[in-house]
Amino acid sequence: MEPIERLFSYGTLRFPAVQAATFGRDVPTTDDSLPGYRVASVTITDPHVLAVSGTAEHPALVWTGSEDDVVEGAVLELSPAELANADEYEVDDYVRVTVTLSSGSAGWAYVHRDGRPPSTA
Repeated sequence: MEPIERLFSYGTLRFPAVQAATFGRDVPTTDDSLPGYRVASVTITDPHVLAVSGTAEHPALVWTGSEDDVVEGAVLELSPAELANADEYEVDDYVRVTVTLSSGSAGWAYVHRDGRPPSTA
């Protein structure tokens, strides 16, 4: 059995059209949240991402370390190949880091390249 990668999504990767274009299917999701981050905005110029998402303004996580900051989202259950597809979808403004969600589960999240936690900089 192939391992499951857990990816916390708070933005366009939850859109059905983005999932269809990126993963070829609707992805199982579970509501969760991520403490210690806030959401900023990034303007996307990549033509593929613009076409698939339908928007130039995308959310981007920025680490604050504050327990008062919590971002709501969902965990996508992906295969390793699908996680690689997500890496291709995300533009250079984002980096993938490991996170611990409010549920206590470990997973991945895409954060703004200038907003990652100190331990991953």
